[in-house]
Amino acid sequence: MSWSTVADVIAGACLLGGAFFALTAAIGALRFRNLLARMHAVTKPQVLGLILLLTGLAIELREPGVLGMLFLIVVFQLLTAPVAAHMVARTAHRLGDTEDEIVYAPDVERADR
Repeated sequence: MSWSTVADVIAGACLLGGAFFALTAAIGALRFRNLLARMHAVTKPQVLGLILLLTGLAIELREPGVLGMLFLIVVFQLLTAPVAAHMVARTAHRLGDTEDEIVYAPDVERADR
């Protein structure tokens, strides 16, 4: 077994793991009831999923120029995602929209009653 094959397997595992975390973030955005729970479910796995996807891409490409750009994307994502989530939560809290009365997609029938 060559190192190239090992790197391809590791890259594939990172890509699959990143896709799984992105899927769990999407499911969390649909299933949780209030805004704060949705934001937590979307922010945490989305950032980890993106980091895993970019790690798999970096392992697969193995080019120094691309590695620097992928690293910058990870750094900017780690810097901006918590700040954006905090600002949305702060605005929602000030407006009083953090209660369970927010209707989510599968709950349309209950909202019609």
